[in-house]
Amino acid sequence: MLDFHFYHPIEVRYGDLDPQGHVNNAKFLTYMEQARISYLKQVRLWEGSSFLDIGIILADLHLTFRKAIHFGDPIRVGVCISRLGNKSMTSEYRIEDARDGSEFAIGSSVLVAYDYHNACSIPIPDEWRKAIIQFEGITGQ
Repeated sequence: MLDFHFYHPIEVRYGDLDPQGHVNNAKFLTYMEQARISYLKQVRLWEGSSFLDIGIILADLHLTFRKAIHFGDPIRVGVCISRLGNKSMTSEYRIEDARDGSEFAIGSSVLVAYDYHNACSIPIPDEWRKAIIQFEGITGQ
């Protein structure tokens, strides 16, 4: 099991529900996105200004559902960077019940460092790499 140093709380909104009374599958991806953005701010890779300044694009995404989320369930999303490549990094997610840590879903994504002004991928900036390694306690990078 991954060790998450960052969790983002999510409030399940009534509008997140589908006709069956549980959170719509697409909202799980939104919860992961919200947590990812908060993680970037926490690690100081983005200060919350223009989205063109983030310099990251989503290249790949995987999600495994474990159990339904219902209105009122207290949830949180764990986020970590588990791998740093030259131009890409892998982010892992765990959507869990904040009461007992049981899993609602797990997922991963590949994020690519990107220059929006020149429309091309770029190597992960050294300052990003250092900040992630320090925050995550990654060794051997």
